[in-house]
Amino acid sequence: MSEAQVAVLRQTFASGHSRWEQVGAERTNDLGEYRIAGLAAGNYFVAVTPPPDFRSLIETSVTSAAALSSAMVDKPAPAVYQTTFYPGTRDRSQAQPIQLHAGDEFPVNFSLTPGPSLSIRGTVINLPQGATAAIMLQSKDFNGMLNGAEMHKDGSFEVRDISPGAYTILATVENAPVPMIARQMIEISSANMEGIRLAPQPGGTIRGRLRLEPAANPQIKADAGMMFLMLRSADTDDDSGSTFNVGNGFSPLAQVNTDGTFEWKNVPAGSYFVQLSDASALPGYFLKSALAAGRDAIESGITVSGGTIILDLLASPNGAIADGVVMNEKNEPVADAFVVVIPEARFRTHTDRFHKASTDQQGHFMLRSLPPGDYTLLAWEALDDDAYLNPEFLKKYESQGKSLHAHELDHTSVQLVVIPEAQAQE
Repeated sequence: MSEAQVAVLRQTFASGHSRWEQVGAERTNDLGEYRIAGLAAGNYFVAVTPPPDFRSLIETSVTSAAALSSAMVDKPAPAVYQTTFYPGTRDRSQAQPIQLHAGDEFPVNFSLTPGPSLSIRGTVINLPQGATAAIMLQSKDFNGMLNGAEMHKDGSFEVRDISPGAYTILATVENAPVPMIARQMIEISSANMEGIRLAPQPGGTIRGRLRLEPAANPQIKADAGMMFLMLRSADTDDDSGSTFNVGNGFSPLAQVNTDGTFEWKNVPAGSYFVQLSDASALPGYFLKSALAAGRDAIESGITVSGGTIILDLLASPNGAIADGVVMNEKNEPVADAFVVVIPEARFRTHTDRFHKASTDQQGHFMLRSLPPGDYTLLAWEALDDDAYLNPEFLKKYESQGKSLHAHELDHTSVQLVVIPEAQAQE
């Protein structure tokens, strides 16, 4: 099979949920061969997506939901090749990881067999007069894997040639007075999905003021205009961030003005956490409080469903510091080890509460800007990117860590025993 897309995928984690990120890809040649090089050592998944059947991309002449439904009666779904995961399954949950070491060359061969072509059919409702909507299907498991369809005049749509998996389906309204969007999380198994109803609604507005708490050292001067804020999806079934990729004029990143004011416009409906962005130019600061209508939103987040939400944010420069040294079983310092601060259980869906550093040649490390709270410190000789965000991964090693109870301005020094690379890859 020529022109098939072979992708190498890395499993990542956010909000306690897994997601696969593409780190390499290549199309097969006329002999069905491919080669993907330059991969760092680590654990990967491999998937092959057949080339598109261009006949399926031609828009059907059926223009009503009723006619579309009747056209499908008693007609079996055509067989098509579908995305297949190593070692040869269309079920992503059955995909097996491949462990690559430096210098490895790992042969991965696929045999594809045709399966039923799945589709999603539904209707967009409550549109403004004269408005149309674009339908987009985004994989929850893969960044950049998209499919789409046009809406018919009666509001019906059909998305074809879908592989089983978890998706977010979106309807983005075009030529409306204000941006509007609808989204719904769906799971496709072995049958077509019928009767999806998408009701777009206008986005909301979040605005407010960020106050900076005075530093304990009066010589430290801060300017709110140097800080950035980030909105991150708090929906447990939508950790993929697909909300941010639909082109509706919304950006999750907002720069704070010099007077501390900030604003997000056209925020799609959903739940969000507010956090200081990594782009912040003021080290040592952490978000101490976030009030929405007098309610603390640090842990629970905020819910947007149109309208305007006013936030009162307070950032403090008095974050705690943890430093120390990482040693091996021979009591020797370990260079280039990964040290991670793991927050208490209630904050483990907050990725900004995790802090990571690497050791220098003497095995020393330093972690700054820790909000007050309870933490566990762990050190690995080697770590597969953000595997520490995986709850199942943490269960294996948490008992080997050092506990830390941090207050504002605390400076705690600890000695950690490194988790060997061989143990981390078990």
